[in-house]
Amino acid sequence: MTSKNQWESSSNSGGQTAINLADQLVERGVTILGTTLEDLDRAENRDKFEQALRTLEIPQPKGKTATSIEEAVKIAEDIGYPVLVRPSYVLGGRAMEIVYQQEELLHYMENAVKINPEHPVLIDRYLTGKEIEVDAISDGKDVVIPGIMEHIERAGVHSGDSIAVYPPQNITKQIKAKIEEYTTKLAKGLKIIGLLNIQYVVSNGEVFVIEVNPRSSRTVPFLSKITNVPMANLATKVILGNSLESMGYKSGLVPEKTGVYVKVPVFSFAKLRGVDITLGPEMKSTGEVMGKDTTLEKALYKGLVASGIQIKEHGSVLMTVADKDKQEALQIARRFNNCGYRLIATHGTAALLKEAGIPVAVVDKIGEAGHNLLDVIRSGEAQLVVNTLTKGKQPERDGFRIRRESVENGIPCLTSLDTAEAILRVIESMTFSAEAMGNAEPSREVTFS
Repeated sequence: MTSKNQWESSSNSGGQTAINLADQLVERGVTILGTTLEDLDRAENRDKFEQALRTLEIPQPKGKTATSIEEAVKIAEDIGYPVLVRPSYVLGGRAMEIVYQQEELLHYMENAVKINPEHPVLIDRYLTGKEIEVDAISDGKDVVIPGIMEHIERAGVHSGDSIAVYPPQNITKQIKAKIEEYTTKLAKGLKIIGLLNIQYVVSNGEVFVIEVNPRSSRTVPFLSKITNVPMANLATKVILGNSLESMGYKSGLVPEKTGVYVKVPVFSFAKLRGVDITLGPEMKSTGEVMGKDTTLEKALYKGLVASGIQIKEHGSVLMTVADKDKQEALQIARRFNNCGYRLIATHGTAALLKEAGIPVAVVDKIGEAGHNLLDVIRSGEAQLVVNTLTKGKQPERDGFRIRRESVENGIPCLTSLDTAEAILRVIESMTFSAEAMGNAEPSREVTFS
């Protein structure tokens, strides 16, 4: 057996687990190849990371590190709600949450994490915007960026649970250039050797860095297949001392490929009983599929169907949304109606739709005497459920029961209005293409009994 000093390990090709083990491996005499332990810590340690960003003049959402509950409350008040809270060095967004008021923050601090000076909690201002994801390879001199991916779901949904689109469809050339600039500066400034993954948010036309992961990510095979850039292979050779230039690669963003590609998450909620399916900062998907075509709508259709979601041109959609989402949901409901979908909603949502002139059937809430939400789901009267999270996340709440009932009856349940909008784009492309050929059924009023 070789001596312990002869063992070697790569710091950034094993994901977050490898990073979490790096310091213990160094203590045991293992040589870390690629990004050094000190530079890994600069990307993972909040204070050191903030200092690096200030030096590089790259903006990030306002935030601080808390080591006590009292400190967390003070930081949240200073930053302003809503805030994103998470422990340091986490995998898959574990215990990450968006909180909107002090009561929710206190509940989180007392139940979700064990806060102390050795286990601080990161508190960031939550920015509403478009999330962008980038994978890159750095040899210390050159930084190759195979592609930029745009998330369908807005910032706040974990990147692993978001639908990612390549090439990005809704950002300007100037934003792409800024992302390329920041990615190159971050890779060099943090002295990363090998793979890195960066999450950005574009808010009000400005690019902010959410986090830099000095490691591989789940999107590496997705981008590698699309761009024909063998990212894992290149990163391994870089870690072993080869330069990107010697392998024929130039620094910067690789020219975009033709076509549209989407990464769609796959969930196993039907097998995980008792788990809330609501999408948020904590990752819940168990896999992903890829859809490719000439347009976003066609690529989305392929990806969604491959992930297990049935897309039907006509049917009924059950809508029950939180008050904060009602105005946005109104436009989505109108588009469903225009596609020929029947709308079913609870009293509050239905009143809003009727006021806007959108035909809707009213259904009782859970626990009321009449034909209620659960009856609609169990009987198969709805082909789609749109349900957004209300305040308070106890399993006994109606929203939780609606979401679980949908999953267990094989009905797609959308908890993000961005995902609903993406599916609508597919339905609209199917419906209006059929109408152009004279094959579509006309939109119809709904009766419900």
